[in-house]
Amino acid sequence: MAIVKKRKKKGKSKIDYKYNLSVYLSFLKRYKWLFIFLLLIGLIVEVSNAVDKFLFKIIVDKGTEFAAGSLLKESFVSILIIVGIIFLLLVFFRFFIRWVYIHLVNKLEADIVLDIKRKYFDHILTLSHSFHISHKTGSIISRLTRSGGAVERMTDVLIFSLSPLIFNLIIVGGSIIYFSLAPAIVILITSVVFISYSFFIQQKQKKYSVRANIAEDREKGNVADIFTNIDSIKYFGKERFVKKKFRRLSAITRMAFLRNWNFYRWLDSGHALILGVGTFFLIYFPLIQFLNKEITLGTLVFIYTIYGNIFWPLFSFVHGIRNYYRAMADFDALFKYGKIENEVKEKPNAKKLKIKRGEIEFKNISFYYGRRNVFQGFNLKIPAGKKVALVGHSGCGKTTLVKLLYRFYDPQLGGILIDGKNIKEFTRESLRSEMSIVPQEPVLFDDTIYNNIKFSKPDANRKEVMRAIKFAQLDKIIQNFPKKESTIVGERGVKLSAGEKQRVSIARALLANKKILVLDEATSALDSKTEYEIQKALEKLMEGRTSIIIAHRLSTIMKADKIVVMKKGRIVQQGKHYQLIRREGEYKKLWNLQKGGYIK
Repeated sequence: MAIVKKRKKKGKSKIDYKYNLSVYLSFLKRYKWLFIFLLLIGLIVEVSNAVDKFLFKIIVDKGTEFAAGSLLKESFVSILIIVGIIFLLLVFFRFFIRWVYIHLVNKLEADIVLDIKRKYFDHILTLSHSFHISHKTGSIISRLTRSGGAVERMTDVLIFSLSPLIFNLIIVGGSIIYFSLAPAIVILITSVVFISYSFFIQQKQKKYSVRANIAEDREKGNVADIFTNIDSIKYFGKERFVKKKFRRLSAITRMAFLRNWNFYRWLDSGHALILGVGTFFLIYFPLIQFLNKEITLGTLVFIYTIYGNIFWPLFSFVHGIRNYYRAMADFDALFKYGKIENEVKEKPNAKKLKIKRGEIEFKNISFYYGRRNVFQGFNLKIPAGKKVALVGHSGCGKTTLVKLLYRFYDPQLGGILIDGKNIKEFTRESLRSEMSIVPQEPVLFDDTIYNNIKFSKPDANRKEVMRAIKFAQLDKIIQNFPKKESTIVGERGVKLSAGEKQRVSIARALLANKKILVLDEATSALDSKTEYEIQKALEKLMEGRTSIIIAHRLSTIMKADKIVVMKKGRIVQQGKHYQLIRREGEYKKLWNLQKGGYIK
């Protein structure tokens, strides 16, 4: 990680253009016929833009003849009427075709944005636990949402920047060559120099664009982290400290973007010079031909006016180059996630798990995380329907066992069996959906109490949800809320007390109604009175279920069928409370240390 950060800091992160473009094109390919139709409409639009210049040429040439007396007034008026009718028809045609064009472009972009967001949201959601604890949520959100703008920019590059320039070079070049070769060569040289210069500046700007994105992601990630921990900031009175930190981050982002944007000075002034010189020579050669009476005044006007058709596509193309690199930088940040594979592999033929009894066995488990060896040849069997408590000092491996059971990680050796079957044989989602958990600190969605409970069983009816609320003794509490069970709990449940959140969590676990239940220090953060009330609800919840209880407070597990005492990833004692309290050993030491309190 340190190496990656160092590289990013120096701005040496390289964008994989080939890969990013291939991913984007794979999404565009799904709508290839719509894209081809849009290119055809674009060609028609550009041809229509050349027609009105030709109409103006006719007016000038016939007007010159009329002024010289070689064309009768009636004939000239008739020509003007015909030209006027054609022009008006052209205006209405453009209105209709542009409306259809923009409508279809919007539809194409919206569909691709939707496809990309869904694909990468689904992919990121299913990545392993280690990914989510090592990536800032704010950065993930920033990259995911920025992909929408990247799709729009990339599609606009193809439809509004690249294709119009190609079409106009063909149409304008072909039209001018018909009348005069020299100005056509001038247009070609001007366009090549204009585009080459733009590419040169954009190449110089690339790394600064990447640096700007990295700085922005870092800033957003830290902002998300700050507001997630707003209570800690206020409790410790560190608003000024955090403000200084944000000032530093925002200053770095400002400088990164300023360096990136400053390239526009060279780009804009260089464009003005190139087009100015090109315009001079474009007028010079046809003017010499006009003076030599080789072309008409109308042709001279036509060459100059149709040359203007190249201006907008050239600038649009340059803008498109900038958008291309920006889109590639944005894509790169997101598409890198697509290269990350889930560390917890799922077999291609994995089946859906359905737990019938709930017997759990950790069989000869060896697991290390990084350089830390957590388990070595660990064995533990939990009979179906029994309550087994795991106790021990922090870091002994209690929570890691639960994470292995849920397949947040896979052990390097050994296997975990449920009802005699290895959990690796089943899909991760079906495994996790067959178990319930009441964590130490429930994290709730910013939604209603009702919907938070129903989350564990989306197809539950209202009667089932209200029964779970009553079971968790939440019904009496919500009677005092203005909107009862429809009360919004706030982000992460901040509007509820610890006890209220825990009751929502218990109701959620009850509604899920699974054979295996995990209580991960479910009452350690509660006061004694609330803990006593919650404990009664938990005892009812555990009835008839295989329960794994992780506890620091030993008074909460005295009724467990078996207490497993752990130390440094090993089981050092097993038995019931009354048995262990009479023996010399780790459990008795823990009991004496806390005397019914909390293990440090």
